[in-house]
Formats: sequence, C-alpha cells, structure tokens
Amino acid sequence: MKKTKDYGTAWRILRLSSITDQIFIKAQRIRSIQDKGRQMVDDDISGEFIGIINYCVLALIQMDLTEDDPMEMDVEVLEPLYDGHVNTTMDLLMNKNHDYGEAWRDMRVSSMTDIILMKLLRVKQIEDNSGKTIISEGIDANYMDMINYAVFCMILMKE
Repeated sequence: MKKTKDYGTAWRILRLSSITDQIFIKAQRIRSIQDKGRQMVDDDISGEFIGIINYCVLALIQMDLTEDDPMEMDVEVLEPLYDGHVNTTMDLLMNKNHDYGEAWRDMRVSSMTDIILMKLLRVKQIEDNSGKTIISEGIDANYMDMINYAVFCMILMKE
C-alpha cells in the first residue's frame, strides 16, 4: 500500500505544528543569545542547532506518515526513515552549494539564524492555512533549508 502525502489533513498539520513550535523555541533562544551577547543557561548554541536539525528531520518523517501509521515506532522502522531524509537533505545541500558556491561562508551566523526564523514563520503560515499554498515552496523544502542553514551555522561556529 503506497502512502500518500496529504498536507491538508488536520491531524498531520496538528502534529507538524507542535514540531514547528519546538523548532521556533530553539531558533528564538539562539537569536536571543546572539542579541544579548550572553546566556543564563549553560546549554550551548550548537546544541540548539542540533535540536533544530533533529526536529526538522522528525517533521519530514511526520509528513510521510498516514493516519494508519502508529504514533510510536520501533527504531528499526524509524532509523531508515531518518537516514533517508538526512541523505535527501544532504543531497540538496550539495546541489545548492554547487550552484551558489560557498556563499554561506561569508554570512554571519546571526543572519542565518534570521533566515531560519523567517522560514519558520512561513511554515507556520502554511500550517495555519491547513497546508495550502498559492505560490510557495512546500513545507518540506523549508524544513530541509532550515537543516542546511543549521549545519552551516555549526560549521562556521567551529571555524
């Protein structure tokens, strides 16, 4: 039985909106620390970017599920789904990096954080519109872009 993507299904949008809100919390914390120049909780920013990556992959997995799929899955089922989305997103990163060059290396981490926040606002808008878009990339493209910007941020922070 082939699973179909139906972004308008209310139950899926509800699940996605919770994941999107978790991503928003992490991105907002990063931006707040960048603005204030200090933090009060010891959790480092790179951990927040890792959280953004993982939540985005979970959202991509969620988009592939149907109403018939269980709410909880064994790791043997979940791991190939996770790896598949990571590989697809990495392919996108490599293709975009080819086309744009390494322009991201000249960007500020704070600018990329802003881009992640803008993409989150767009995803929230799509979710609030029950998954319907007029002219836009889909939710999945925005999640993949957020993953890639988070990866770029982590690379820049280590250099």
